Amino acid sequence: MSTEDKAATGASMLSKAPPAILAFWLVKICATTAGETGGDALSMSLNLGYATASLIFLGFFVVALLWQLSTDRYRPLAYWTMVVATTTIGTTTSDFLDRTAHFGYVWSSAFWLALVVVILILWRVVCGRIQADKIMERRDEVFYWLAIVSANTLGTALGDFAADDTGLNLGFLLGAGLFSGLLLLVGVLWRLKAVPTAVLFWAAYVLTRPLGATLGDTLTKPLTAGGLNLDRLAATGVILAMMAVIVVATPRLRNVAAKA
Repeated sequence: MSTEDKAATGASMLSKAPPAILAFWLVKICATTAGETGGDALSMSLNLGYATASLIFLGFFVVALLWQLSTDRYRPLAYWTMVVATTTIGTTTSDFLDRTAHFGYVWSSAFWLALVVVILILWRVVCGRIQADKIMERRDEVFYWLAIVSANTLGTALGDFAADDTGLNLGFLLGAGLFSGLLLLVGVLWRLKAVPTAVLFWAAYVLTRPLGATLGDTLTKPLTAGGLNLDRLAATGVILAMMAVIVVATPRLRNVAAKA
């Protein structure tokens, strides 16, 4: 192994985020789908409402964040628990703003998009670079999770806007197809090296959230609404199990830092 390769391996071992490989994106889509079904399970299936569910998931988010911040490097269980926490709080917060506070999908999406852009700009200004898969300093980590929770909340609003009859009215399957196509476009641009990698990473991060949202709704919404009417809690459990299988089966997601 060359000196450069050893340095790169050492950097990845110390990073608190996994590499953005294909398996990473598959787990991310599972996490966002679980966030949708889990968020809806509390707010709808258990009839807690968006405000109460948001408070519960806020507590989950805080505990997950403290756990993640306490780690010294990438720890799969802590990291992916934190990702799921951002998707659940993103789901119920977006639903509360859109449906209870009546912000509407357009204004809500515009607000969260602007917030993501502002966070990324501040990250670039304060830290001098944005390296989403090499999180080794606390400042980078704070900006990283701020961007993620905002991106996941934005993605929830975009998914609902695309699928619901108050938005584009595409339905869940067509909505999932739309966001899958946009993700493929991001992949093509990455292969062509036509756009900076950081821009494409965060574009993909945003787009995987509405894809997960529309997939989650496809699984759990009533048949009359175009869904499969599966139990939300059961669907969430199955999706979380799929996440665990992919992480365990992918050495670069399982062992990035475990060798130290």
